[in-house]
Amino acid sequence: MTHDTSRRWQMLAIAAVIIFVIWLLAPVLMPFAIAAMLAYLGDPLADRLQRLGMGRTWAVSIVFTVIALIFIGTLLLLVPLIQHQFENLAENLPRYVEWARSTALPWVQQRLHLDANVFDSDRLIAAIKEHIGSVSSVLATAVAKVSQSGMGIVMWLTNLVLIPVVAFYLLRDWDTMIAHIQRLLPRSIEPTVVRLSRESDQVLGAFVRGQLLVMLALGLFYGLGLTLCGISIGPLIGMVAGLLSFVPYLGFMIGFVAALIAALVQYGDWTHVILVAVVFTIGQLLEGYVLVPRLVGGKIGLHPVAVIFAVLAGGHLFGFLGVLLALPAASVVVVLMRYVFARYRESDLYMEPAAATEAERIDVDVDVDVSVKPVRPTLPGDGGP
Repeated sequence: MTHDTSRRWQMLAIAAVIIFVIWLLAPVLMPFAIAAMLAYLGDPLADRLQRLGMGRTWAVSIVFTVIALIFIGTLLLLVPLIQHQFENLAENLPRYVEWARSTALPWVQQRLHLDANVFDSDRLIAAIKEHIGSVSSVLATAVAKVSQSGMGIVMWLTNLVLIPVVAFYLLRDWDTMIAHIQRLLPRSIEPTVVRLSRESDQVLGAFVRGQLLVMLALGLFYGLGLTLCGISIGPLIGMVAGLLSFVPYLGFMIGFVAALIAALVQYGDWTHVILVAVVFTIGQLLEGYVLVPRLVGGKIGLHPVAVIFAVLAGGHLFGFLGVLLALPAASVVVVLMRYVFARYRESDLYMEPAAATEAERIDVDVDVDVSVKPVRPTLPGDGGP
């Protein structure tokens, strides 16, 4: 085994151990992951304040205070709004159920030529009653598990307190930790890793900061547009559509369907249906041609199918932590894949010419033999005119 091969196997082993440790500690890493994201978001502003002559601790304190004020202000603004919207939804819930029973389900039944008993409410209620026992047993098991642990709520509150503390220290020592990690890298791969890290930082910056602004802008636009259309739960639908817009078309589809149902239940005319369609059409055009190009840019290059796969795979492997980190990790993978593809295009495996087949070699031999065959001059004894 050569030295290069041994070095590659060592690096693969180290990477495998790191991934296994992350998978093993996924339930514990949640507050640290959120704190690291907050520190990453605040580091550019802290660096800018440092360049103005401010000390790192003071700069971090100012940035941390700004982040805390924004978070607290957002909570104070959104919690009453969300509470009001849910109260509105609860008041109108009987109307939604009646609309589904008397209008939507019969329409689906007629169009799909289904059996009349498929959507029978009595049968549905009976089926639900049959499964109440299993549902109650599952809930009892979950409650017993929480009560046995005894520290579930305490751990949850501890994580809430731990996030800002860890975020402050990570933000204060961010540049120092990056420098330590760079010094620990093997000297042979350090330039390549630093270059890829800078490219990944550009992609992550474009995604994290830009996508958060896109989600906020879309949530405000959809909420305001639906409110102007007269939809009573328009702000709630707009908020959900904006939050889910990090997955391409998911926020649009869920928000559009929910707004259509709300318009049909609340008004039951085509005018408000058309208004809802106009709001979401303008929102899609705004997202595709203004917000994403200006705030996110084209550096990520993730296909919508790749985005959906990354979210589902991250959730399956690491739970909510995986969902939280799926798209940032996928954007880094895009940078690594570009590097691997560039190295592949330069490798002997790609550059080696295709070998000639047996039939091609026979054709070449025949052509060569015919082209170099000597021509014997005609002698007097050979006959001829």
